Amino acid sequence: MGESVDGERESGRAVLGRTLRFLREKAGKTLAQLSAETSYDKSYLFRLEKGERLSKLTVMEDLDSYYECGDLLVRLWRDARKEVIKDKYKAFMELEATARIMWLFQLRVPGILQTEDYARTVLSGLSGAQTTAGNSDEIEEQVAARMGRQELLHRQSAPNIRVILDEGALRRAVPDNKVWTDQLSHLMEAAKLPNIALQVLPYAAGVHDLMDSHLWLFWQRTGDAIAYAEGNGIGELIDDPDRVLKFRLSYDLVRDAALTPVESTAFIKRLLEEHTS
Repeated sequence: MGESVDGERESGRAVLGRTLRFLREKAGKTLAQLSAETSYDKSYLFRLEKGERLSKLTVMEDLDSYYECGDLLVRLWRDARKEVIKDKYKAFMELEATARIMWLFQLRVPGILQTEDYARTVLSGLSGAQTTAGNSDEIEEQVAARMGRQELLHRQSAPNIRVILDEGALRRAVPDNKVWTDQLSHLMEAAKLPNIALQVLPYAAGVHDLMDSHLWLFWQRTGDAIAYAEGNGIGELIDDPDRVLKFRLSYDLVRDAALTPVESTAFIKRLLEEHTS
C-alpha cells in the first residue's frame, strides 16, 4: 500500500481506486465511455475509483483485460479484500489460500461452497431486519470477499478438499426457496470436482466430538497440519501437535460415521427434489 500526503497508510481500496482512475485517464476514457464499453454502471465505477466499494473478483478480471494490464487489478483487489475480513480471520484466510489439503467439518454450508445469493442471505440476516442502507455496502463487500475465496477451487494447483456436512446444515433452508434449491444444486456440482470429496453426517450417527464446533484441518506444503476450530463466533488457530492430533482423530471418527460421497450426493439430490416438487 502507498502513503497519503499526510504520511498515513492508504487503504487497499484507496490504492485500487486510485489505480483504476489512473488507468482510465491514461486510456483517455471518461466514466461514461468506460461504462458503455464494459456494461458496468457509471455510478458503480465511480464508487470503485473513489475507494468506496470493493467489487467482485470478476469485475477486476474484466477491467484487467480491458486495460491490458495483466493481473494488476486482481492483485490489488486481493490486498484490498483482506481489509474486509476481521483480524481474527486473517491468519485463517492465509492458511486457506495456501493449503494443499483441507479437511472440513461444518454445521452450516461453508463459505467456499456457498452461492452468491445464499451468502448474501446469511450475511444480511435471514429476517432482513439487519440490512439497512448504511450497511448494505459492507454486506456486498463481504459477499465479494467470500466469493473471491472460491477461486482456490478452480486454480491450477487447487487443494484437495474433503467436506463433511452435518445433516442439519442441509435441513436448515433459507426462506427463499430458489436461493436454497440453487445452493443444494451448487453443492452437487461442487461434489463433481475432482479435488472435492463431499460427505454428509446423518443425524443417525448420534453424538460425536465435533457436534458443537466447526473444524478445519490444513496441510501446507511442509506437511505440517494446523487446525482451526470455531464455535459461538469464536475462532482458534491451533498448531500444538498434540491438540491437532486430537482433532484429527475426532475427524476420522466423524468421517467413518458419515455417508460415502456417492451416498451423500444421493442424499442431497433427494432433498433438492423435495424442495422443487
